[in-house]
Amino acid sequence: MKAFLVLLLGALLCVDSGSSLKCYNCTSQLSNTKCQTTETCGANDMCKTDVIRVVGLFSIISKGCDSSCASSYQDFSVGNRNISCCSSDLCNVNAAGSVRSSFGLAGGIAAGVLWTILNKKF
Repeated sequence: MKAFLVLLLGALLCVDSGSSLKCYNCTSQLSNTKCQTTETCGANDMCKTDVIRVVGLFSIISKGCDSSCASSYQDFSVGNRNISCCSSDLCNVNAAGSVRSSFGLAGGIAAGVLWTILNKKF
């Protein structure tokens, strides 16, 4: 009987009592590398990532827990806003590149256009 109680106690200690969702958390950052802080969410929360991209210039990244997260995409004449939601631990890890990669993309496009114009035969 004692052996049974010891086994039962051991089994109960091994049972996971449930764990809360963990998400990355940051507000209005220009780089995803500054969004590495984690937070524990409430019972009905999801992980949310909100990225506002200004074409060719920069991205503004916000992450965290949200109980009423709704995925959406909005396109503006000078950029876009993308809100994504997920529900597994630290699933909101990805967002956008840093400002340097945005400038690199803009520079690459400008160089390609300039190359085309300069090499155009008249």
